[in-house]
Amino acid sequence: MTNSQEAFSRYLAEKNLKMTPQRRVILDTLQKQDEHLSSEELYALVKRHDPSIGQATVYRTLKLLNEAGIVEPLDFADGVTRYESSYGREHHDHLICEACGRNIEIMDEVIERRQEELAEEHGFTLLRHKMYLYGLCPDCRGKK
Repeated sequence: MTNSQEAFSRYLAEKNLKMTPQRRVILDTLQKQDEHLSSEELYALVKRHDPSIGQATVYRTLKLLNEAGIVEPLDFADGVTRYESSYGREHHDHLICEACGRNIEIMDEVIERRQEELAEEHGFTLLRHKMYLYGLCPDCRGKK
């Protein structure tokens, strides 16, 4: 099995692009995070490691990483696109608190099966999906 660096290098080569040291730093930094990061948060972390890397390089690299299937953009309904590593990870969905922004990654086989059944019932071949469930976490619900 290849790792994300190898997969990204292969994708870049297919596009006649190179795996630059800057792209490697950006991918390494993103992969070391357990959180869902915005491009600005990622840029701040990358800048600590290599101050010569510009914000535009981070944006362009995130776009390439998304196209390569290495990272996935997330929409937690707060106006900020966040990213998480998706290469080699199990698919999961998200529960999102609309008050505090807390998010919980969830995996439910029953829901996954039902989504496949629905696609089949409508003649679709399911390629991918995202599911976000919005509500209030226990802490925020207790405050209301």
